[in-house]
Amino acid sequence: MSAPDLVIDGCAVVTVDDAGTEHRTGWVSVRGNRIDALGAGRAPDFGAGVARIDGRGCLLTPGLVNTHHHLYQWITRGLAADNTLFEWLQKLYPVWARIDEKSVRVAATGALVSLARTGCTTSSDHHYVFPRGGGDLLAAEIGAAATVGLRFHPTRGSMDLGESQGGLPPDEVVESIDDILAASTAAIEQWHDPSFDAMVRIALAPCSPFSVTGDLMRESAALARSAGVRLHTHLAETVDEEQFCRDKFGCTPAEYMERLGWVGDDVWFAHAVHLDDPAIATMARTGTGVAHCPTSNGRLGAGIARTAELVAAGVPVGLGVDGAASNESSSMLEEPRNALLYARAVGGPRAMTVRTALELATMGGARVLGRETEIGSIEPGKLADLALWRLDTPAHAGIDDPVVALVLGSAPPLAALLVNGREVVRDGVVTTVDEDAVGADVAQAQAVLVAGG
Repeated sequence: MSAPDLVIDGCAVVTVDDAGTEHRTGWVSVRGNRIDALGAGRAPDFGAGVARIDGRGCLLTPGLVNTHHHLYQWITRGLAADNTLFEWLQKLYPVWARIDEKSVRVAATGALVSLARTGCTTSSDHHYVFPRGGGDLLAAEIGAAATVGLRFHPTRGSMDLGESQGGLPPDEVVESIDDILAASTAAIEQWHDPSFDAMVRIALAPCSPFSVTGDLMRESAALARSAGVRLHTHLAETVDEEQFCRDKFGCTPAEYMERLGWVGDDVWFAHAVHLDDPAIATMARTGTGVAHCPTSNGRLGAGIARTAELVAAGVPVGLGVDGAASNESSSMLEEPRNALLYARAVGGPRAMTVRTALELATMGGARVLGRETEIGSIEPGKLADLALWRLDTPAHAGIDDPVVALVLGSAPPLAALLVNGREVVRDGVVTTVDEDAVGADVAQAQAVLVAGG
């Protein structure tokens, strides 16, 4: 057998496989873009030609998977910080109506750099604002992801229910159904890659019950299913949304989705905070997934999702940072910590374990995105998406369990982050871009956008 290309040696290894395999001291080897082998103790001598990362003092986990984001919002952080969701949206829609291809590329790059620095190797994105004359916004963020080096699941979002028709968004930021379906078809044909090691996969994502029509939801589902891509939308985020659905449709948001055919193992909902028992049972029965966004839910005062009950029922649950305008840090590592704390705050100390929290951020997210056979755990044959966390800092000294140190301790620096076998972060620094230049671009784009230029 030929030698691997890389070995990470001497670290604690938490595989997040079905057996819960962990090594207090272990190693993992990588060949090409795949995990080749792993084991306990120190690595075998593969010879002088094999690249080596010294993992002593570190914890190796699968890369974290972000199942919900709005990358363009990176340049509108800090606005409407004390508003409800509906107030926040009404404040920001006019600002977002001015985004264009250049500003989206800058925003997406900044947001993806932040995700990489916090252990994220795969991110979805829900982009639903397409101002007229703004250029190719989907291509802009796909280009940003390729530059930063993250595995990317952009969704072609949409809104067709403007204020004049009883929706929340202003009419100037909505599109016609025909234009949306044409753009969605083009996005799938141009960008969607169904192969095992795909770096880009497309999903379709009408925005929310208060910004799209039932016709758009039904036709988007038909298009997605004929093309073999997934479906995503916001659902049951706030009590305001529930009241909107009861007033307009005579049912709960979850009942409305089922009525439209928007349940199944190809569907995942963002937030899903306000669910009753029948909704959870329906989602469990149909395999419908959830992107749990605890930090954003707290920032907007949306409520605390019934995450422990969703997991216990067998609903696929992953984690998401949500848009940077409702989660200014957009740290993927904060999400398992906050998911655990919120679950325990309402359900008691045994509502969620630290290992369940880490699983939600890794294998849980992989399942939600339909990639559980490819990413989400450290197993031979899976893609080499790996996060190596430095736990020999003064802040972590004395925390015996490395998973507890990672989830409940201070956010540790990354010794390395690999995506598809390629190094994206080394010693806490993103190696694929100039972080200072990215920050300067973000500041300039933010100033121009908010000023109305």
